[in-house]
Amino acid sequence: MTVRVGTRGSALALTQTGHVADALRAVAGLGEADVELVTVRTDGDRLTGSLASLGGAGVFVAALREAVLDGRCDVAVHSLKDIPTAEAPGLTVAAVPPREDPRDVLCAAEGRTLDDLPEGAKVGTGSPRRAAQLLATRPDLQVVDIRGNVGTRLGRVPGLGDGPGDLDAVVLAAAGLRRLGLLDGTGGVPLEPAVMTPAPGQGALAVECRTDDADLRAALELLEDRTTRLAVTAERVVLADLEAGCAAPLGALGSVIGDHLHLDVVVLRPDGTDQIRTSAAVPLPPDPADQHEAALALGQDVARRMLAAGASELGGLGGAHRS
Repeated sequence: MTVRVGTRGSALALTQTGHVADALRAVAGLGEADVELVTVRTDGDRLTGSLASLGGAGVFVAALREAVLDGRCDVAVHSLKDIPTAEAPGLTVAAVPPREDPRDVLCAAEGRTLDDLPEGAKVGTGSPRRAAQLLATRPDLQVVDIRGNVGTRLGRVPGLGDGPGDLDAVVLAAAGLRRLGLLDGTGGVPLEPAVMTPAPGQGALAVECRTDDADLRAALELLEDRTTRLAVTAERVVLADLEAGCAAPLGALGSVIGDHLHLDVVVLRPDGTDQIRTSAAVPLPPDPADQHEAALALGQDVARRMLAAGASELGGLGGAHRS
């Protein structure tokens, strides 16, 4: 039986889905023709406007999920940061493969760094999280709301692509640039998490299938990376417990260092004038089930601390559409 893997049609989505398909062929002993990519157009690809106005990053996910549930596809590959925190009945994230670099990258004309940008420089991003952190470091910047695929956004910077070249820089995810083989060619400068904390789940993929497809779930589970799953679990618990969404200026980054799971979270005022940061860590017990519970507990603890420190008022949380 051919395994049909659903994907969005962008160059990035096709590339990262292709990597998952190749990995599935390798671990399951499947031939080239045994795994087929099926392109599904989502509302996020079809509609214009900011993600917040469209209902959040979940607009990139819904059509793929429908395709799996109605049998047009057997598997869907998502950017994990796009998946809503609420469970999807009938579906299971069977695998979270190893994470790519979760950091953001500043792609600027002549390879400038954030500190090197001229006074009042125009920097493009469609992310309130990135905008707030840019302004927290450089309040003089003009942040311009942009959307589009990676090539379109790079084209807004002189010398980085075919486009108007009307911005001084754009901020993009390192993972997408690396998967497309563009990171070195753009002269992009990675922004360290202390300056630009990534979105929860950034750089990770989610491989989703029907819950009742036991044989396929077992094959997909061979793609799982335990440390990535633990990190993103803690990050997404914070996202859910703070009732944050794509319109919320929130960053979260988990990491396994030695036998501890660490979690760093920031919530900012949208204009970057104030922020709350919290960091915590827990030891990881030997049993995988207990490790999962530890990741959940860490996320819940950090969320409680953030709320106690006033995060809901600062970042406008608690009523944002979850994404």
